[in-house]
Amino acid sequence: MARSFSRETTTNELLEGVNLAGRRVLITGGSAGLGAETARALAAAGAHVILTARDPAKGERAAEAARAGAGRGAKVEVRALDLESLASVRACADRLLAEGEPLHVLIANAGVMAAPQGKTKDGFETQFGTNHLGHFVLVSRLVPLILRGAPGRIVSLSSSGHRFSDVDLDDPSFERTPYDPWLAYGRSKTANALFAVELDRRLAARGVRACAVHPGGIRTELGRHLTPATMQQLVARMTRPGAPAFKSVEQGAATTIWAGFIADPAEIGGRYCEDCGVATVTTDPEAMSGVRAWALDPARAQALWRRSEELVGESFAP
Repeated sequence: MARSFSRETTTNELLEGVNLAGRRVLITGGSAGLGAETARALAAAGAHVILTARDPAKGERAAEAARAGAGRGAKVEVRALDLESLASVRACADRLLAEGEPLHVLIANAGVMAAPQGKTKDGFETQFGTNHLGHFVLVSRLVPLILRGAPGRIVSLSSSGHRFSDVDLDDPSFERTPYDPWLAYGRSKTANALFAVELDRRLAARGVRACAVHPGGIRTELGRHLTPATMQQLVARMTRPGAPAFKSVEQGAATTIWAGFIADPAEIGGRYCEDCGVATVTTDPEAMSGVRAWALDPARAQALWRRSEELVGESFAP
């Protein structure tokens, strides 16, 4: 009988009895929070985990913690990656491509939330540039390794924050729009979901499925940019009647692992997942669960892909 899972399911419960020996997994933002927990859980199941970190020393501390409980055959290594710099992104991808080893699962986990107005090293709005464009270049460049490891999966961390806004392809860096940190976050999280939609369309026939994941509300370093004002806005939203409680890190990372390793690939391909299941589409602006249709729109996903190629000055094979 198939096991059932819920928002309370933890990473350990998901991977009980699962052997991931021989599976090579890349996790961005693996030095803390959800990324570190994902790395720990996968290493415990025997996977070869490559975690990326902007601060390699911090990444090494997370790797040591994962190695301490690693299962037979597991390996944990650290790669330097700063998603705010496309030069860093390209250098990391080029090293992996030169090594030529297949990737079976890629988890685009890293990100920033509600950051004050700023720009990446390449001049993009911080949240769109880091959360979307950095991953767009990294994942697209690594597609040959994922195809080499097929069947495989790509998991893009989105958020319920995608419901704050659709993407704005005409003004992605707020050059004409008044800046709002939550609006910018919403745009970037919608972009993460649409990126998965287009990746799945391009790769499904070749054995690679892609999906977006909302991990839930978790207290992690993702909130490091929150000001008293933006924190008040977040708390008001999370504590209003009907709002779900915060999850533990082990519960938050569970949907990522469910989508990447447990769920039927045909079930999650091109979809938005939450609470260890596939989310339903909602039109309710006050809903605390579900996905807005704009984050799953295939035409919008293709338009975002084309615009992203223009912005980064790089094209990728269909």
